[in-house]
Amino acid sequence: MSTPHDHVSPDRVVIFDTTLRDGEQCPGASMTLEEKLQVADLLDTMGVDVIEAGFPIASNGDFESVAEIARRTKRAVIAGLARAIPADIARAGEAVKAARRPRIHTFVSTSPIHLEHQMRKTQDQVIDIIAGTVAQARNLVDDIEWSAMDATRTPIDYLQRCVETAVKAGATTINLPDTVGYATPSEYEAMFRQVRAYILDRVPNGEQIVFSAHCHDDLGLAVANSLAALAGGARQIECTINGLGERAGNAALEEVVMAIRTRGDVLPYATGIEATMLTRASKLVSAVTSFPVQYNKAIVGRNAFAHESGIHQDGMLKNNTTYEIMTPDSVGVSKTSLVMGKHSGRAAFRDKLKALGYELGENALNDAFSRFKELADRKKVVYDEDIEALVDHEIAAADDRMKLVSLSVIAGSHGPQRATMKMKVDGVVATEECEGNGPVDAVFNCIQAIVPHAAKLALYQVHAVTEGTDAQAEVSVRLEDGDKAVTGRGSDPDTLVASAQAYIIALNKLATKRGSLNAQAQPAAE
Repeated sequence: MSTPHDHVSPDRVVIFDTTLRDGEQCPGASMTLEEKLQVADLLDTMGVDVIEAGFPIASNGDFESVAEIARRTKRAVIAGLARAIPADIARAGEAVKAARRPRIHTFVSTSPIHLEHQMRKTQDQVIDIIAGTVAQARNLVDDIEWSAMDATRTPIDYLQRCVETAVKAGATTINLPDTVGYATPSEYEAMFRQVRAYILDRVPNGEQIVFSAHCHDDLGLAVANSLAALAGGARQIECTINGLGERAGNAALEEVVMAIRTRGDVLPYATGIEATMLTRASKLVSAVTSFPVQYNKAIVGRNAFAHESGIHQDGMLKNNTTYEIMTPDSVGVSKTSLVMGKHSGRAAFRDKLKALGYELGENALNDAFSRFKELADRKKVVYDEDIEALVDHEIAAADDRMKLVSLSVIAGSHGPQRATMKMKVDGVVATEECEGNGPVDAVFNCIQAIVPHAAKLALYQVHAVTEGTDAQAEVSVRLEDGDKAVTGRGSDPDTLVASAQAYIIALNKLATKRGSLNAQAQPAAE
């Protein structure tokens, strides 16, 4: 059974994407099964070597998504995460067994603070756990990754013992994560050098073991630390699209890939990623998670290739290399003069979507085109940003149980404000009329009346998609229900419609996480 390390140049960096596992642990960034399949298909197509598809023991839904991704992925290794617990490992092995190239990724804490306060185990007890659980995993699949959780706060001599134990038990990849984003690049590089030298000295064929970096961005050093690990001997980097992840996030895949590609003079390595698909991947993940990409985000942000300073513009006009170290085309940003309006046809719309980094199925394309035509009738000029917002909404809401049918609102300086809403819930149309302390409150009260739920509104944000008084509003909503948090985004020239869309998308995600909501739609009185 082959692994991503077979017949690979020593300067080839394995890209391990954990968007579907660590990325989805970001509060509010939940994905449905269909959305996970879309992301996994794109990751596989763009050349990601290892896709960590989920944490199979976490829930039946996680298990099913890992198993389905394993069945359908054509090229990448599919990894399932497991704690150092026999039941976890068995479940992960079952989830990935249908993959062409399965991997079990198991981890255990190694730092003194974790052993004392979280695991309440001695160092020797953890060594025994490592030996037993890695051996169990190796009996299920040939490709085993072992991780030392909180490696960067683990004494180096004990970390070396743990790694040696894991390798002798059958691990083929060793991951030394900066779990809490604490390390600096020089420290992280030195740790890899020391541990790798120890393994090369003490373990036969130790040079066949691949060392992996997994960095969090709490101090803004995730990408820098990941690249430093390469200098220390690592040849796998674990990362996520858009840097999505817990707390401040993970190393951003697009930044790692383009740093290696752009600075080959000091980073003499290569990846198998098709860089022209980075923008498309960024847009897809942003759409399905409802997490917007910050405008000044490196590589894939809206302003990544924008120049406003007069000096910069003058230089760019004379030679674009004066202020650009990579081209927009190299990451999949196409410049097009194709103007879209109400007379544009489906073929032109499809071409525009492709230029913007989107590929939709036939049904989604038809729905998006219908919404585009409606938008073109309401706006004088339809900008690329308008189309992006429209398509992001279409992707996020494609399989929703609950959808907005219509909304009308009476508002003004003399309250109370009143909203009348029609929603379709599981195919049944319900109508409600509610008052509120302002029009947004009235709209959300209608949703609450149609779909009773206990979720609390934790975040409500509005911004204009483009310039002009007829610009679309893009609304972000975060709902929290106990330990669950979800985010929804909606866009429409009417801010209140966009608000309703965002809330309903978030509510659909919450229903998916919870398994159900107490949706009590009543037939509409026509």
